[in-house]
Amino acid sequence: MKDLENIPALMADIGKRAKAAAQKLATASAECKEKALNTAADTVWARRDAIIEANAQDLSFGREKGLSPAMMDRLMLDEARIQGIVDGLRAVAAQGDPVGAVLDDWTQPSGIRIQRVRTPLGVIGVIYESRPNVTADAGALCLKSGNAVILRGGSESLHSAQAIHACLVEGLRAAGLPEDAVQLVPTRDRAAVQELLAMTNYVDVIVPRGGKGLVGLVQREARVPVFAHLEGIVHIYIDKAADPQKAIDVVLNAKTRRTGVCGAAECLLIHQDIADTIGRDVLELLAKSGVVIHAEPGLPGPEGMVAATAEDWGKEYLDAIIAAKKVASIDDAIRHIQTFHSAHTDCILTEDDAAVAKFFAELDSAVLMHNASTQFADGGEFGMGAEIGIATGKMHARGPVGATQLTSFKYLVRGNGTVRP
Repeated sequence: MKDLENIPALMADIGKRAKAAAQKLATASAECKEKALNTAADTVWARRDAIIEANAQDLSFGREKGLSPAMMDRLMLDEARIQGIVDGLRAVAAQGDPVGAVLDDWTQPSGIRIQRVRTPLGVIGVIYESRPNVTADAGALCLKSGNAVILRGGSESLHSAQAIHACLVEGLRAAGLPEDAVQLVPTRDRAAVQELLAMTNYVDVIVPRGGKGLVGLVQREARVPVFAHLEGIVHIYIDKAADPQKAIDVVLNAKTRRTGVCGAAECLLIHQDIADTIGRDVLELLAKSGVVIHAEPGLPGPEGMVAATAEDWGKEYLDAIIAAKKVASIDDAIRHIQTFHSAHTDCILTEDDAAVAKFFAELDSAVLMHNASTQFADGGEFGMGAEIGIATGKMHARGPVGATQLTSFKYLVRGNGTVRP
């Protein structure tokens, strides 16, 4: 039985076992990993009632903590969301195995042949809040990419995470893979996070997935390298050449489909030439959908708009609130985005190809979109099966982080008694 009182010893034991499991998993066959994931998917579906019961305990805990409606939505599991977890596991299982893939292959004049091939990172620590499906997504992607993973879910999602984690372990067991390849930290004690951030002997990278407070803490205190994004401050610019129906469809979906996800639109920039036509129509429909609009003074729109303040620009609401302002040109829109965005996802709505080219060239967000809902900023929608998070940095991984992004590479050099002159 693990000693839950001695957190340093607990975490050191978890790290040691993860490192040993990673060494075995690095050479596991694609067939074994696929079997583990498909068995896990079968088990999740078979145990869906038990998972929903566990989730009910977490929802009760979340209500007692006073979580916001958006956070409660992130936490909640029902049969449809469990089906999504199952589908994600199967999608990751069906993907090609990235480990060992040859990225480049060439022969030098000296006669040596060099190949650059994908290799696992090793042990990945994932720290996340609320969303219990991350347990399955992170576990699956790390397993697929040959990495062991240490999962530390939010205190509010502990019971759901434990129920889902047990299904992943069942898959590992069925495939003959080390059960320590996917471990869940079994305590709500925050000291476990501090230990995980400093486990340089065992952990190769940390992936935080949650709000600004969590990610900021990880980036400040981690001694292990971090893949992270602080916030999803997502902008949509409605250009003067936007199609009216596309603008309505995309903005409504981007804001209202799920307000608590990091790809939800948070700021709407409207070209002044269409502010009283397309812009007004979009804002009126947002208001009818229950979205509170924090608008720059003078922006045409429905009654009841709230006057925007300086704090509204560059704010991630994760709620049914959106900031809106009028811009004089695409250059103004780009300047505003460059000033206030978080390099996550930004979108242009237009039928002008030159405007799209300018928007794509001058902005450097991890994801740039044209005439598409920003809620597509998701690894599953990118064909990755799932994602472990969205990285907004520029080193190694960027954008949705799937199995391929959880690999590094090594060089294989072959000669035939070749010596260097």
